[in-house]
Amino acid sequence: MTTHSNAYEETDVDLDLLQDDVLDDEDTSSGYDNDTLSSDALGTEGLGTEGLELEERQALRRVVGMSTELTDISEVEYRKLLLERVLLVGVWTDGSAEDAENSLAELKLLAETAGSEVLDGVIQRRKKPDAATFIGSGKVTDLRNLVASLGADTVIADGELAPAQLRNLEDKLKVKVVDRTALILDIFAQHAKSKEGKAQVELAQLQYMKQRLRGWGGNLSRQAGGRVGAAGGGIGGRGPGETKIETDRRRINTKISKLRRELKDMKGTRSTMRQERRRHSIPSVAIAGYTNAGKSSLLNNMTGAGVLVENALFATLDPTTRRTTTSDGRVYTFTDTVGFVRHLPHDIVEAFRSTLEEVADADLLLHVVDGSHPDPMAQIQAVREVLNEIGASDVPEIIVINKGDLADPMALAPILHRETGAIVVSARTGEGIDKLRALVEASLPSPNVPVDLLLPYDRGDLVSRIHSEGAVDQLEHTADGTRLTARVHADLAGDLVQYGVAAH
Repeated sequence: MTTHSNAYEETDVDLDLLQDDVLDDEDTSSGYDNDTLSSDALGTEGLGTEGLELEERQALRRVVGMSTELTDISEVEYRKLLLERVLLVGVWTDGSAEDAENSLAELKLLAETAGSEVLDGVIQRRKKPDAATFIGSGKVTDLRNLVASLGADTVIADGELAPAQLRNLEDKLKVKVVDRTALILDIFAQHAKSKEGKAQVELAQLQYMKQRLRGWGGNLSRQAGGRVGAAGGGIGGRGPGETKIETDRRRINTKISKLRRELKDMKGTRSTMRQERRRHSIPSVAIAGYTNAGKSSLLNNMTGAGVLVENALFATLDPTTRRTTTSDGRVYTFTDTVGFVRHLPHDIVEAFRSTLEEVADADLLLHVVDGSHPDPMAQIQAVREVLNEIGASDVPEIIVINKGDLADPMALAPILHRETGAIVVSARTGEGIDKLRALVEASLPSPNVPVDLLLPYDRGDLVSRIHSEGAVDQLEHTADGTRLTARVHADLAGDLVQYGVAAH
């Protein structure tokens, strides 16, 4: 059985799409004759294409390797039944061609994680996205032909589409159109497991949907008149000419308010747990980083947490906190957080703010980077943008380059040179984990109040607290009790004052 990636030939659809055309719709509408129009005129007349090479902006650039390869026959039949057949489209506005292709490759992984079959991907070179159709009206015609040739039922845009862009593209392409934000929200909705996670995702979805109701069909503009009955919309929906879209938006606002109240209550529970750890002066280490960089694998390797590990984007959304101990017996916590991605939707950041506060309140941040990724520096930049947005930019940070067994040492050299203190590990093989654990222990805040104590044997609870919350320098069992010198935090030192040994 042939795969869908081979379902068309170049004779049916010119892969260059516009190489045989001199102008797209935008340029021909300017009134110039094709034979007399110069390249200078093209640079000034083309909407949002000033300064771009003529050949680059005349054609949709096809990205090689976008098709989802299906080899197992049972998998093919399964996906035929369940998976959407999608075509990816991006706009290359700045950076190199490699940057644009990396972004579309990440969109491909997101689409496959959401449960889609990727047929192909194309990129349009523009100075900025077209305000009406994202890729320009001339390119929409070519995209429609490609959609028909491939048999795609969904187009995914590598960017956030305005409501007008969404509506215009769906009207012209005659298939469903979604943007990068909607795709990420869909993945979050599939992977959220806890009550808090589901509420956070639903809140983000409603906030996104509220601004785009107008883009999902013309029937939303019909009037809900002032009389009782179907036309009136019932109690609460009647009014002087209230439209259905206004009624729906009001219902969404009500649901958003309810979800925010629920999340506020859940945030109180999370804050109480954090305060309890603070009361006992338990240091906390937060694991943050790009999605699928191996954060959960690292947590399992460091603590034996048993968290779900899967080679997929956003496999785990719910934060996990586990206790572990240093080599000298001090207790501290590891917290695994939601993964980040470039252009992470603002609604997601806002909805998951209570979860992300675990990072802002941490004593140390392990910033995990996928060493095998084609552009790890872009991952670091994307994560730091989100950390800055949630107020976690001042937390002490250790760059942990994971998947060192798969990474190219030459590709890692610039990161190790730029990020002082970075460490290369492999959560799969265990390489570098012991070195990382020692680095974490050395970076944790240490107790700094020295005490010299003689504790009665019936106060073993205090000895246990000193071991778990402080650092014991010397311990001796005498006839009168346990004699020890240690360093503890200020709160514990206050509880031990009565057992202090007077200095001679």
